[in-house]
Amino acid sequence: MSSFKLMKCLLNTLSTLKRNFDMTDSVNKTCKCSETNTKPKLKILAIHGYRQNAETFKQKTGSFRKMVHKWAEFTYITAPHKVTLIDDLNQTDDINIGQSQDEEQYGWFFNRDDHTFRGIRKGGPAIGFADSVKFVEEVFEKEGPFDGILGFSQGACFVGLLCDLQQRHLTKCKFNFAIMASGFKSGCLPHLKYFIETITLPSLHVYGESDKIIPTEMSGTLSEAFLEPRIVKHPGGHYLPATAAQKHAYQSFFRDQYLREDDVDDETIVF
Repeated sequence: MSSFKLMKCLLNTLSTLKRNFDMTDSVNKTCKCSETNTKPKLKILAIHGYRQNAETFKQKTGSFRKMVHKWAEFTYITAPHKVTLIDDLNQTDDINIGQSQDEEQYGWFFNRDDHTFRGIRKGGPAIGFADSVKFVEEVFEKEGPFDGILGFSQGACFVGLLCDLQQRHLTKCKFNFAIMASGFKSGCLPHLKYFIETITLPSLHVYGESDKIIPTEMSGTLSEAFLEPRIVKHPGGHYLPATAAQKHAYQSFFRDQYLREDDVDDETIVF
């Protein structure tokens, strides 16, 4: 075979190999993209506020869920302790929720012997707290795992306590981040031993500068218990806002947690 024919044959072979490589690379990229698109969403356990239940909290967070639905799905649960309906709403928190005789209301614990709760109270018991922790642990076991927890008002206070318990390896609940809206540190005597060490869990804290139920300073104090808290302040009161002003911060946090799950998975691969 002449040198010219040999060179031509080699060039044809190299061209064929390149086409095959390009096709294989294209298939790999397509598969990778497909795997990314089919990755399951983050599972978030939603913890309602005092005198709410799973359904009322779900209704009130509809706009919030729409903002982050690309990355997360939510499971709502109702606290195990039924709240006694009262006539004087000044004796309790979350008065803006409204009280209806045909609407069942629940709480995560009480901080007075008459089984009522106010976030601004200092001292007093934490009646029902241990039962609520056990209840949430059972939810994790039966419906989990959950990637994160969302809490509002007393629910956010409760989530903060769960974060501390996890930090100290004192709960069966295992989660990777937390969102606390209108949160605060519990002033109950049994909870004074909490938050001694800084919590390293990623956290998002949302609170209103006009909150008349949980003062801004109380929510700020809770955020300071975390190593690198992300804070979203809004000009409103005691609620979880979901407007254009908060959209970027919410989506950024959830996107980061979603991508962080990939990093954690990659680190655990054993070859």
